[in-house]
Amino acid sequence: MPIAGGTVFGVVILSAILGPMLVPYGPADQDFSRVLKPPFWQKGGDIKHPLGTDMMGRDIVSRMIDGARVSLFVGLVTVLLSCFIGTWLGMASGYSGGKIDFLVMRLTDIQLSMPYILVAIAIIGALGPSIKNIILVIAVTNWVGYARVIRGEVLTIRQMEFIEAAVVGGCSTLRILSLHILPNVVNSIIVLATLDLGRVIIFESAFGFLGLGVQPPTTSWGSMLADGRIHLTYAWWLATFPGLAIMFTVLGTNLLGDWLRDILDPKRKRYFIG
Repeated sequence: MPIAGGTVFGVVILSAILGPMLVPYGPADQDFSRVLKPPFWQKGGDIKHPLGTDMMGRDIVSRMIDGARVSLFVGLVTVLLSCFIGTWLGMASGYSGGKIDFLVMRLTDIQLSMPYILVAIAIIGALGPSIKNIILVIAVTNWVGYARVIRGEVLTIRQMEFIEAAVVGGCSTLRILSLHILPNVVNSIIVLATLDLGRVIIFESAFGFLGLGVQPPTTSWGSMLADGRIHLTYAWWLATFPGLAIMFTVLGTNLLGDWLRDILDPKRKRYFIG
């Protein structure tokens, strides 16, 4: 299963990086003489457009590759920002305790009490749809999971003898968090980030489907789904292939995350880096 997940995710990454150099068409290139061409194995299909064309004669393969670049970029940047915010707030909350812990935990409680997707849609609707706004909104509303998990681990780690030794040795709080606590929670961070990537890709696709994602001429899998739904009865490939791309990408990241969780599970092998 980890091999399958890693393979699928690797194929998506390689397609996003190398795909534009391999396909002969741009994602926005229109050819009205080839409108709604089916996949090459169906009658009327053309091997030059192996997965067919859309209602403007644009190549589906080229658009899916361009959409992969957008989805992966949004997913990776968003996860990095969420991870950074949540990790440092979680470490500060767990290590410091007191008012800082109370404030951070109440912020997480407030945020968790609100419907995540509805809040994100409302904010994007107010700020306007763009890649920058999507990344900002998801990152700002997605850090709570990291914060709560990391805080729980830090509550245990701060009782360890090597932390007490660092305090007695005169280490600053920032040094303790950076050099003594962070290395001991990095396994959990990696697993959380890997599992979270698939969820973020789904959210980005959902925003694109609702028209709140990246705007034309930039391509996204969600916008391809939205464009293809009205042609589904006679041009099934318009929505099917982007949907399969989302499904297999998310499945691949989840399988990879499950594998990392198994091999990095602290219950199987617990050690602390002092």
